[in-house]
Amino acid sequence: MFKRLTKTEALDLIRNADLKELGKMATARKKQLHPKGITTFVIDRNINYTNICWVDCKFCAFYRHEKDADAYVLTFDEIDAKIDELLEIGGTQILFQGGVHPKLKIEWYEDLVEHIHTKYPSITIHGFSSIELNFIAKVSRITIQEVLSRLKVKGLASIPGAGAEILSDKVRDIIAPKKIDAEVWVDVHRQAHKLDIMSTATMMYGTVETDEDIIDHFDMIRNLQDETGGFRAFIMWSFQGSNTELLAQIPDMEKPSSNRYLRLLAVARLYLDNVPNIQSSWVTQGPYIGQMALMFGANDLGSTMMEENVVSSAGAAYSMAKDEMVNLIRDIGEAPAVRNTAYETLEKLA
Repeated sequence: MFKRLTKTEALDLIRNADLKELGKMATARKKQLHPKGITTFVIDRNINYTNICWVDCKFCAFYRHEKDADAYVLTFDEIDAKIDELLEIGGTQILFQGGVHPKLKIEWYEDLVEHIHTKYPSITIHGFSSIELNFIAKVSRITIQEVLSRLKVKGLASIPGAGAEILSDKVRDIIAPKKIDAEVWVDVHRQAHKLDIMSTATMMYGTVETDEDIIDHFDMIRNLQDETGGFRAFIMWSFQGSNTELLAQIPDMEKPSSNRYLRLLAVARLYLDNVPNIQSSWVTQGPYIGQMALMFGANDLGSTMMEENVVSSAGAAYSMAKDEMVNLIRDIGEAPAVRNTAYETLEKLA
């Protein structure tokens, strides 16, 4: 039986544990949770319905302002074309996110979700970050709960953890001063979970946070999971700095190492003892560190990522086909399987 880590113990592991031993500890915990040795992934597409955003996060290279020449809001026909391409490769999910558009209200989002859900009933809509939902509520002058309820009725299945970054307001005030506070992020997910809308939790590290901030972030996620049980998975990635204002302001900011990624991932697996799935971020780390993550607590290789625009805008340019993903999983002696949004196995490939 695994003993629940304290914040002090987790901090000590981040700072002092031997990396190989940390990997063994995380793998042991992973095997306890997933004893069949199956590593999953999902076939999906990330559709960014707009790049227009007023929040101006300093770590983001994707956003545009409404009057910029390359600002866009996708038409329903353009979105349909992307979903048609996804269906051709056997996809089951769209990760649906945009910038925080200053003018789009709840009715626009209802029409969009209903359109997709009606036309493509086999596609799961995993969409809209906490800050998007929070702002939809504000601009529409309704509550978060009403936003979530209305979108659920139209076909929204679950929400992603985007926008968490580091759940520390002193960090957020530096890297994204217009973004919602940490407690608001947590409460949006709490409200979703109360409505049986499951979600994922995320973390972007590698900016100005401390080790203590990271542990506090883990702790807020674990506490909400104790309360609601609504998180299906945890996904973390390192800050991708190219083309961002934050890197321009702090040009000597050190890029997080692969060692750091694996270390934090392993501690996340150990600390988040109530979150069933940990996802590898090969999109930011590359396929081979993504594979190594499977030996540091991750049991899921994420998505084949048919399309990704946000981190690629900031310099991450990795891609991976389904066959390569399968080979990486088999290479470490685990059995690959395609899953759906709910982390249910659709097809075993071993």
